[in-house]
Amino acid sequence: MSKKKENLQNLSDNFSSKIDNLFYKYRYIIFLFLLGIIFVLLGIFIFKNVSFGKSKIEVIDEKENNGTTLEIIVEIAGEVIKPGVYKLSNGSRIEDLLVLAGGVSQNADRNWMEKSLNRAAKLSDGQKVFIPNANEQSNVLSANDGGTYQNISSDISAQGSGFIDINAATQQELESLNGIGPVYAQKIIEYRPYSKVEEIVTKAQIPQKTFDKLKNQIIVY
Repeated sequence: MSKKKENLQNLSDNFSSKIDNLFYKYRYIIFLFLLGIIFVLLGIFIFKNVSFGKSKIEVIDEKENNGTTLEIIVEIAGEVIKPGVYKLSNGSRIEDLLVLAGGVSQNADRNWMEKSLNRAAKLSDGQKVFIPNANEQSNVLSANDGGTYQNISSDISAQGSGFIDINAATQQELESLNGIGPVYAQKIIEYRPYSKVEEIVTKAQIPQKTFDKLKNQIIVY
């Protein structure tokens, strides 16, 4: 029995010695292999954390799910306290823009504002609102989306005598136009001011056929 134990002990010692020799012989390879495993595991850990972090980031788009713009950028110029370009929430009114601009100055043409400026009208992205000076013969109106505005000279104004100014006409005057009833007249008033007569098609949603009937009866100042 003792001899068997001795043999087993010798075998065990020989095996351990061989293992030690192999480990020592290939120690650099084993070290690089273990180092490689550590880097792979570290890379997997980092990748998972980055992917998890990305999944929690909420991307805020300028548009809601239905495609509606959340914010609009508009400009106000002329006789206001703080003219400039402003960012407002979609659905804001001209009155909101006037408040941001600090209100109108002492030189503002208030008569023109009463007749032509609809403070309750909704603003659109890229629109420009111009408040003229009371001492100037200015008939500048809000710009269209292209960022321009229109001046109406005194000669053109004279030629427009007898035409209906869609920026200042009463509902009754608008209803006197061909194809315009109470509903369309109210829409025209709601979306004032206009920089050109064609805008009642795009802004007030007046049908093109109706516009063709009345375009020679209207003008903008």
